[in-house]
Amino acid sequence: MQENKMGVMPVRKLIINMSVPMMISMLVQALYNVVDSIFVAMLSENALTAVTIAFPLQNLMISVGAGTGVGINAMLSRALGEKRYDRSDAAANTGILLAVFSAAVFLIIGLTCSAPFISTQTADPEIRQLGNTYLTIVTTIGIGLFLQVTFERLLQSTGRTMLSMVSQITGAVINIIFDPVFIFGIGPFPEMGVAGAAYATVMGQCAAACLGLFLNLRYNKELHYSLKKVFRPQASVIGRIYAVGVPSILMMAIGSVMTYCMNMILKAFSSTAIAVFGVYFKLQSFFFMPVFGLNNGMIPVLAYNLGARKKERIDESLKFALKLAVLIMVCGTLVFELFPKQLLSLFSPSADMIRMGVPALRTIAIHFPIAACGIVMGSIFQAFSRSIYSLFVSLGRQLVILIPAAWLLAQTGNINNVWWCFLIAECASLTLSLIFFKKVYREEITEKF
Repeated sequence: MQENKMGVMPVRKLIINMSVPMMISMLVQALYNVVDSIFVAMLSENALTAVTIAFPLQNLMISVGAGTGVGINAMLSRALGEKRYDRSDAAANTGILLAVFSAAVFLIIGLTCSAPFISTQTADPEIRQLGNTYLTIVTTIGIGLFLQVTFERLLQSTGRTMLSMVSQITGAVINIIFDPVFIFGIGPFPEMGVAGAAYATVMGQCAAACLGLFLNLRYNKELHYSLKKVFRPQASVIGRIYAVGVPSILMMAIGSVMTYCMNMILKAFSSTAIAVFGVYFKLQSFFFMPVFGLNNGMIPVLAYNLGARKKERIDESLKFALKLAVLIMVCGTLVFELFPKQLLSLFSPSADMIRMGVPALRTIAIHFPIAACGIVMGSIFQAFSRSIYSLFVSLGRQLVILIPAAWLLAQTGNINNVWWCFLIAECASLTLSLIFFKKVYREEITEKF
């Protein structure tokens, strides 16, 4: 069999080839996140706040799906690099079963935990009702999300990132189209408000999952699918997937804990403070999502070339990706510094939100270029099955440092001081990332090649 392009294509061209489709698809995903919030904000600031406080649990679903996908991706790409095709097939088929299992777990969580979860973050009865409605829908109909992520990861693992992009963009576009239709009741559809935003979300995910399945069956010829293999998983394969996947799940789930804790700190100021934080989180995705797309495109490249023992390709990939990621984030910092009021104006803001949001965006954006370095270095931890180090870095940044710093700064009584916690946490995490990066690079490349 001819060697996969990840082992022979010129590195810079390969990184662009692998990452740009995912960067574009994630930009579309970021656009959906912003458009969704823009439409919800048209209903009321309370509606925007409700969706914001639902986000931590919704993000936990994404973390489980994407983290499991990282485990599938790392095992599958390395197996292809080592020409162990039985193992790559096992990873693909087992991954599909794990997606179904994850959806079943969140169905139960959604039915039992949505209302209590929302209630801990607000005492406002309207926000509680809106948040519970939205969260119950997106958690109980989560099968589309988990299958979409799995099928896209399978395409990425074999280098077919363009097809993965098609799947993700299709889901996001359907989402964007049906958001206003369901929220405001256009044509034959009834006006559903916040519930309409949730239904548009799950509709887009299910459509993307169906398309992802078709693209895998039609074009992903390096993998062989079988219902018999899907429902007869090997414990050893599940173990290998989750050896990488669980640290990745925890690493991404830390973001859910962080946003929940930040909401709890900010509610002491006002519900508007929570809304500002939610708006920031949507807007920053325009710059973080492309860098994460770059990261996702690098992981199979690094894993493949580790299996193929090609050190020079690993080095060149890391250097090129670091420069590209920092460039993207510098652009993000400039946009947030120069146009904060214009960005906030997209969300039908009150005068209080503008007053609170402008300094918030400018302060938080300072840390963007520093974050880019950490994200790129984290890709080698995931690709080399050392995701535990990514977990330590995320724990340090988002919980051990950021939340205590935010709480201490909140004690000043000035909301503007709270936002400095992001820069403090990012500087500390970069230091930790550099320490772990040198250790992993030495153990996996310098001493073995």
